[in-house]
Amino acid sequence: MRNFTIIILIFSFTKAIHAQIFIASPNLGFTQACASSSTSFNAFTVTFSFTPSTGLAPTNQFIIELSDASGSFTNSTIVFTSAQGAVTTSPATLSFSLPTTTSGEAYRVRIKSTAPASESQASNAFAAYYKIQDSPFSINNLIETGVYCAGGSYLLTIDNPGFGSNDSPLQYPSLTFNWYRETSPTTSVFVGSGNTFYVNTPGTYFAETNYGTCTSNSFSNRVTISEATSGGVSSNISSSLGNPYCVNEGPTTLTTIHGNGYQWFKDGSAISGATNQTYVTNESGSYSVSIDLGECVSTASIDLDTSTFTSSIDVEENNILNEDETLLATVTTDATNPEFEWYLNDVIISGETGNSYEVTQEGNYKVIIYQTSGCIASKELVFNVTEAFPDVAHIPNLISPNADGINDTWVIPQKYVAGTNTEVIIMSSQGKIVLKTDDYQNNWPQDQIDFKDTNPVYYYIITTQDNQIKKGSITVVK
Repeated sequence: MRNFTIIILIFSFTKAIHAQIFIASPNLGFTQACASSSTSFNAFTVTFSFTPSTGLAPTNQFIIELSDASGSFTNSTIVFTSAQGAVTTSPATLSFSLPTTTSGEAYRVRIKSTAPASESQASNAFAAYYKIQDSPFSINNLIETGVYCAGGSYLLTIDNPGFGSNDSPLQYPSLTFNWYRETSPTTSVFVGSGNTFYVNTPGTYFAETNYGTCTSNSFSNRVTISEATSGGVSSNISSSLGNPYCVNEGPTTLTTIHGNGYQWFKDGSAISGATNQTYVTNESGSYSVSIDLGECVSTASIDLDTSTFTSSIDVEENNILNEDETLLATVTTDATNPEFEWYLNDVIISGETGNSYEVTQEGNYKVIIYQTSGCIASKELVFNVTEAFPDVAHIPNLISPNADGINDTWVIPQKYVAGTNTEVIIMSSQGKIVLKTDDYQNNWPQDQIDFKDTNPVYYYIITTQDNQIKKGSITVVK
């Protein structure tokens, strides 16, 4: 019986040792907790003391509780729980992460233990924000200006989704926004809050996501708002794909400022049915829009360019190739990683893929330049090459168009052919004009002549630029 009593006393003494500990208020390892999804930074430390360390049970866990934004623990959130028996010495430092809904200036944390159960006083208050969106965003469809009529206002809105890869903060319903007006290039004044803002004072405005005292990159572009006084005010047009834009990406959307009504124009002509704030196009040109603002009218314009690179060739559009000569055609381009294809009379020239080609025969040439990186695009340059006209001494009065390569066409001296502005008229014996040109190519007759009569006779009249006239006959033989 005596031994049993001793065992009971030892057990009671052990329970008394683990009955209670004291946990001091935690010290913060930061001044404000600004977590960010964009940088994957979300780790904050607190340090606390507890006594006696011998009072911890082997199963004890330490817990970090986060208050609400006002500092109340009524609906607190557990942000860290240690493993059983992991923390045994004092002081201890623990790390926690913010929930994605955290947003406020007066959060606190406190420490709890489980075995024995105890809790500390709350820490000092601190600002805490989880910056779920931490990148620049657009307002006013990236249009840099806005206009309102005297006595009216202009509505600024956060774009959702906006153009391109705009990371609109409106996709995160928990976020709130502040609006500011610039007072200098480096200072601004708070003017309102919300997803939209009505401007009735001229100035330059922008919005920021409300992350309190935490700095962030979640801010908008600047928009300069003016008041129309008389005669209307000019504004801007933005292109969703930029300007110039890559036409291979599809049509671009032109957008102007907010108004009551719109009429779009292309190259000065009204576009039928184009009466919305936006206009979609895949054509370059000069676009403008008239914007009805209620009591006044504003206009905006843009010279839209679908060009993505420039190219040129160092030969004329029309070229003459003398006998035993060649013509070197070279392309200059700023295309990215360009590739080239050369064609003669619309047939690709095999193996010619460089930026130059040596021409040795007459024909119609073209080269297609391909930009193979970035904006995939192509451009075509054309030119033609003709053989030089033979410089005969006299105007012939006999031809034999029998396709033997000798005297098949009426070849006249160079001073009367193309490039001399000389008029050449050929008439049949009945007086019917069969050819009239001031650009004679030494190529008559191009069509086969009907030999109903033996050796038909034609008559010519050649009139030079200085009104010198030559007349004669042409006999056609087989």
